Amino acid sequence: MTALTDEQLERYSRHLILRGVGVRGQKRLLASSVLIIGAGGLGSPAALYLAAAGVGRIGVVDGDVVDPSNLQRQIIHATADVGRPKAESAAASIRALNPDVEVETHDGPVDAGDIADLIARYDLVIDATDNFAAKFLINDACVLAGKPFVHAGVVGFAGQVMTVVPGEGPCYRCVFRDMPAAGEVPTCREAGVLGAVVGVIGSLEATEALKLIIGVGEPLVARMLTVDALTMNVRRVPLPTRVPDCPVCGETPTITTLDPDRYIQPACAI
Repeated sequence: MTALTDEQLERYSRHLILRGVGVRGQKRLLASSVLIIGAGGLGSPAALYLAAAGVGRIGVVDGDVVDPSNLQRQIIHATADVGRPKAESAAASIRALNPDVEVETHDGPVDAGDIADLIARYDLVIDATDNFAAKFLINDACVLAGKPFVHAGVVGFAGQVMTVVPGEGPCYRCVFRDMPAAGEVPTCREAGVLGAVVGVIGSLEATEALKLIIGVGEPLVARMLTVDALTMNVRRVPLPTRVPDCPVCGETPTITTLDPDRYIQPACAI
């Protein structure tokens, strides 16, 4: 990669003097690509911080339009964006923040038929969905492709984050074996969610992604970080490093293809 421009030297100056990042780490960021699935509460801070950090190419996937009820937590969108496709609105905010970033939009939900081709074009994936079908689909597609991804979930005042690097630790399905039945677990639409908590968890997703790209620190592989904002209790929960009977990454996997019927469930955007 060519030398950083004068504008980049100024824009990323706090990275350049940061031990563990420096010029080499910044060049890695500028050469990297991240796919963010979901441009809602989690995807908003994740996209903005990845863009601010100088991730060279960001893909944004979302099939919804901006609704007034989103604005309490989905900070990448503004009141003037109500009715606008979320992927388009998010892309505009990213471009306004950092012209270094190339933004690609995918206006529609991911499904079993297109996710493999989509994730193949990026270095890693951010799961910013609030839909168990999407979460299991993202996990299975990434594991089958050997693609790292960062998972997060939020409801009420609590959230969780974990990083999956296939072959180096457990996957989402190792921890949450089967998809809950519809209605078994309340969604944010049913239980509510504190907007600032979603911002914290989405920012942690961005932090994990940046660490993976730069190659610094200890990612949350084989660990899950849980945050209870009511008590400010933050725990790093150890996970099994290997689950031999996992149906997608175990010794004798039973999930070897992405069957569309496996991932049918009503969607809910954070």
